[in-house]
Amino acid sequence: MTTPASSPLQALARIRPDVRAMHSYVVQPSTGMLKMDAMENPFRLPAHLQAALGQRLGSVALNRYPGDRIADLKAALAQYAGMPEGYGIVLGNGSDELITLLALACAQPGTGQRATMLAPMPGFVMYPLSAQLQGLDFVGVPLTPDFELDEPAMLAAIEQHRPAITYIAYPNNPTATLWDEGAVQRIIDAAGAQGGIVVMDEAYQPFASRTWIDRMRAEPARNAHVLLMRTLSKFGLAGVRLGYLIGPAALVSEIDKVRPPYNVSVLNCEAALFALEHAEVFAAQAAEIRAERTTLIAALRQMPGVEKCWDSEANMVLLRVADSAKAYEGMKNRKVLVKNVSTMHPLLANCLRLTVGNAEDNAQMLAALQASL
Repeated sequence: MTTPASSPLQALARIRPDVRAMHSYVVQPSTGMLKMDAMENPFRLPAHLQAALGQRLGSVALNRYPGDRIADLKAALAQYAGMPEGYGIVLGNGSDELITLLALACAQPGTGQRATMLAPMPGFVMYPLSAQLQGLDFVGVPLTPDFELDEPAMLAAIEQHRPAITYIAYPNNPTATLWDEGAVQRIIDAAGAQGGIVVMDEAYQPFASRTWIDRMRAEPARNAHVLLMRTLSKFGLAGVRLGYLIGPAALVSEIDKVRPPYNVSVLNCEAALFALEHAEVFAAQAAEIRAERTTLIAALRQMPGVEKCWDSEANMVLLRVADSAKAYEGMKNRKVLVKNVSTMHPLLANCLRLTVGNAEDNAQMLAALQASL
C-alpha cells in the first residue's frame, strides 16, 4: 500500500490565518551588548544569597509536581502586597499568562456576540494580542499627546462598547505615566456600571509613588469589580516568570478555573519564596533605581538633540528625538540596546524607551545616545 505524500504546506493550512499573518515575539540578540531595552533590574543577588538560593533550589523535589508550596507562595505574596481580607490570588507564568487567562475567561465563543477588551493606547502590546488570540474585540482609546488619559474619550468608549475587560496600566508601558487617581476612579466606576471588569496592571509598582491596592482597601464596594495584577519581573526576578492577580475571592476563583494545572514550576515557586524572604534587598535595589532615574532624566533634559523627556514613575524613561531610527541604530552600533517604540503608535513618533539601570550602565547609555543623535 502506497502512503500518500504530505507536505508542511498542507499542514500549515490548518493554522488560523490570523496567526499565520502574525510575527512572533522576537528578543533582540544581546551578546556583548549593554541591554537597556527590557526594563530589567540591573542588580544580581549578592554572592551569599546566590549561594543560599542555589543550595535551596538543589533540594527541591524535581520529581514531584508543584504542591503545598504554591499555597505558601500565595500567602507570602498576599502578605507582601497587603491583600485585603476576603480577596483571593491566582498565579501565572508571568503577567502575560494572566492576561491570556483573563481573555479566555471572558470570551464568549459560540454565542454570536463577541466580548470586548478596552485599554488606553499606546499601552502594553499583550492586551490587543491576547484579545485577538482569544476571540475578543479590542478597542484602543488614544492617550492625549502628552500621554495622559483622555477621560472623556475613555468614558464615551466604555458607554459605547460595554467592555468585559478594561485595562489600566498603573504606571503605563511604554510611557511610564502614573495617571490621575480621580480620573482612574471615574473610569473604574463607569466600567463597573456597565458590568465590566477593570484590571489595574501594576507591573512597575516597585518604582511608583502609589498603588491602587490602597483604594481597593479604602473603598472595597466601589472597587469590587477591580483586579490588581503584578509581576515579580520588575521586583527583580525577570528570569523567574511569576505574575499574580489579586481581587475579590469570588471573581478570582472564576479566573482560576481556566488556569492550566501546575503552571508555576517548583523552581519558580521556591525562587520567589526565597526572594520574598529577602524583600528588603530588592527594596533597596528599587530605591537605588528610583534615585538613578532622577539623575538620568535630568541628564537627558540637558542633552542637545533630545526634544522631550517625559516624567517617569517606572524603571524606564520615554524620550523624543529628531530621528529615532538613526539614534537607535547608532546606539546599537555602540553596543547599547534600547527600544525604538516609534512604530508602536502614532503618538510615539520618534520616541525611544530607555531602561533605568545602575549609574555605570546609565552613563554608558547616555554616552551612546549623545554620540548617536
